[in-house]
Amino acid sequence: MPGGTPCVPGAWRNGAVDVESEDAGGTMAKRAAGRTKTKCKYRRVVLKISGEGFGKPGGFGIDGKSLRRIAEEILGVVELGGEVAVVVGGGNFLRGATLATESPVHEATAHYMGMLATVINALALQDMLESLGQPTRVQSSIAIQSACESFIRRRCVRHLEKGRIVILAAGTGRPFVTTDTAAALAAVEINADALLKATNVKGVYTADPKKNPKAEFQKSLSYNEVIDKRLKVMDFSAVDMCQQHDVPIVVFGLMTAGNMKKVVMGKHVGTRIGA
Repeated sequence: MPGGTPCVPGAWRNGAVDVESEDAGGTMAKRAAGRTKTKCKYRRVVLKISGEGFGKPGGFGIDGKSLRRIAEEILGVVELGGEVAVVVGGGNFLRGATLATESPVHEATAHYMGMLATVINALALQDMLESLGQPTRVQSSIAIQSACESFIRRRCVRHLEKGRIVILAAGTGRPFVTTDTAAALAAVEINADALLKATNVKGVYTADPKKNPKAEFQKSLSYNEVIDKRLKVMDFSAVDMCQQHDVPIVVFGLMTAGNMKKVVMGKHVGTRIGA
């Protein structure tokens, strides 16, 4: 195109911004330029955040300060040159299994309601990230065309390669499957280097540290140890999927600022689960 910016095939791999980019402010260009010099041990990660992480402890809905804290943790990874896909839960609004046991609502319907709750969290996180200058996309496993994109693996990967954060909402789009399993599936689908699970404690313990003062912190575990010892890290189906595809899991405390950045740099934070 005369006088225009040439569109060089594969230019994005060298840190150039694609001409179809919607980031007019140049933020994406600055972050893209640094991706070839990443300091990340895990360059592409899937971050799983429960719905409770979006609100105050024991509260309902979304807390603005909590939302900003999550966004700033994710931005710390992007600034290192990392690519981040986020799988969000919806427990701060509704838990399908709980609703089904306490009401005549069919469990499948209750699970779909829970998926919609994750979309609420995803949209809130998207706007918070973009208010901080980070281009972000929400992709949902349930089609909601007026609010977000539908999940398409190749499009998701392309967004990541362009330096955008992708927030994956609505779990797998099917009832009776948790967002833990959705996160493991996403990690395998997009070839993530690791699955990170953010919690309100520093990592994995032999028991609930809030209920049992003798609970011992576990620095590292094998996939089989998690399954055999029935440790409540995440759903065993999610752990099994990561084991089958050799995706390491890191469980860490989100409440400590800078923890996520340390995890992707390979520093000893939280609990690492692997072969």
